[in-house]
Amino acid sequence: MLRFRTEGFNGCAVKYSPFFDSRIAVAGSANFGLVGNGRLYILDLTPNGIVPLKWFTTQDSLYDLAWSEIHENQALVASGDGSIKLFDATVNEFPVQAWKEHNREVFSVHWNLVAKDRFCSSSWDGTVKIWSPQRPQSLLTLPTHSCTYSAEWSPHSPDVLSCVSSDSYVRMFDLRTPASASNHLTLQIPIHGAASTLVPMGNKPGMATAPAAAPPSEALTHDWNKYRPSILATAGVDKTIRTFDIRAPQQGPLTVMVGHDYAVRKIAWSPHLPDLLLSASYDMTCRAWTDRSSEPGAGGDGDLMRAGPGGPIMGRELGRMGNHTEFVTGIDWCLFGSEGWCASVGWDEQLLVWDVRAVMG
Repeated sequence: MLRFRTEGFNGCAVKYSPFFDSRIAVAGSANFGLVGNGRLYILDLTPNGIVPLKWFTTQDSLYDLAWSEIHENQALVASGDGSIKLFDATVNEFPVQAWKEHNREVFSVHWNLVAKDRFCSSSWDGTVKIWSPQRPQSLLTLPTHSCTYSAEWSPHSPDVLSCVSSDSYVRMFDLRTPASASNHLTLQIPIHGAASTLVPMGNKPGMATAPAAAPPSEALTHDWNKYRPSILATAGVDKTIRTFDIRAPQQGPLTVMVGHDYAVRKIAWSPHLPDLLLSASYDMTCRAWTDRSSEPGAGGDGDLMRAGPGGPIMGRELGRMGNHTEFVTGIDWCLFGSEGWCASVGWDEQLLVWDVRAVMG
């Protein structure tokens, strides 16, 4: 396990470079993101450990980051002052571009993996915005009317993006549809519908009970499956990870994964295996899960057999990493090499690079 200390800055997000297998970026904030500066670290993995290539200090906290998909040295950061900044590792001190239209904290940024000339951002101001690095103003604003913690482009379509927010909905937007009154909104899934609030049955492993009443709670993170275009996962304050099939939203979640002791701050599907998911939580652990779509009984396209009428399957925890000593806020997979390497950051000022296969036994 490799370590790097982001001294004076509590980690908020981590991302591997899509161009270099040995480069990682970390976004951190002083004073746990409540007040003070932020810092973007560009780090290289070397035979001598993790070595800083460059860092940039900002006037306000940083909550998320995204590598550019068109320039190997550039990365976006999401700032607490409502701005988005683009930094270049080959340019000293200042951002090469900046945008400021959000009225509150920007909590996520995500670069389009298909149409690589645009990216999106989401904010506590209740909007998702679409941007081009070539334009000084946003291309489009999509209202969510709720504090929006996570927005992502689909890795399978250049025009589809999704977001989760404090009102416990996952929303889908398709930019190919007419704007009209819906602002490209094509789907809203209530994360905490009746079928989403299930608990394990003690006498039948992998099965779930009948729906139980549970109030909606804030959704903090979500991610698209890299192999199954209609599957995404959500997680948040209720400590539960759920997977949904956007082709059948009325059926509720396909899989429910329960085990974290506190809120789940970040989830990430594996870029190597279709059923493997990583989570980072305020309980100071990172955990690996399978949604069991690769087990016997799963459909050919990864859909699971139902555990009773309308009920989801219980996912299975494969292992956990407990080396952080504070909230774990960021997790990301390495795209290159062996299929288990990942990086995590937390409020303990630690970046850890480790092999998921080791905790999975």
